[in-house]
Amino acid sequence: MSTSNPSKTLREVVGLNDTAPRLDQSALIMIDFQNTYRSGVMALEGAEEAVAAGGRLLARARAAGIPVVHIVNDGGENTPYDIRARIGSISDELAPADGEPVVVKGLPNAFYETGLEKTLHDLGVAAGADLVLAGFMTHMCVTFTAQGAFNLGYRPTVVAEATATRSLAAPGGEALSAATLQAAALATVTDLFGLVVPTVDDLRD
Repeated sequence: MSTSNPSKTLREVVGLNDTAPRLDQSALIMIDFQNTYRSGVMALEGAEEAVAAGGRLLARARAAGIPVVHIVNDGGENTPYDIRARIGSISDELAPADGEPVVVKGLPNAFYETGLEKTLHDLGVAAGADLVLAGFMTHMCVTFTAQGAFNLGYRPTVVAEATATRSLAAPGGEALSAATLQAAALATVTDLFGLVVPTVDDLRD
């Protein structure tokens, strides 16, 4: 199939709304902005730029007074995801403010076997609401949390510049660049699960 003539998305086929949300009418989900993704074995390409964009997004959300929920992945003690250690902590620039809940997960979908759905409900964010997603890694926890949100009836939107991922080996052994994997992950989201806006500034107030 020619890449110059991409297929219609599943969203187009089934007639889902593709209007970007208003930030001041959404809830913000900050996914795994943990130190492990900035250095060491799990360091991501573009992590510093994504953290900076995440900081701008978080500041706008707080100024708008919308609900903010932070997610952390706990891989257990002595792992790159040890939330009891510095490596697994949320980066200082994006640390939760007083009253902002933190939900701990163990799998990529932040809704699976966690208190995230109840947390949102307690914040007045019901199914059908807009959720703005940012964080790490794009092809893993961001994509699967978008899918989880979609499956529960939420309307997720990913802010692309506030996400990042890493290069991997494809099944055939060839190198798959971080940029390629990033694009594929975002395309997966936009095929069905939600929307993608390129930058923080593309979200309306």
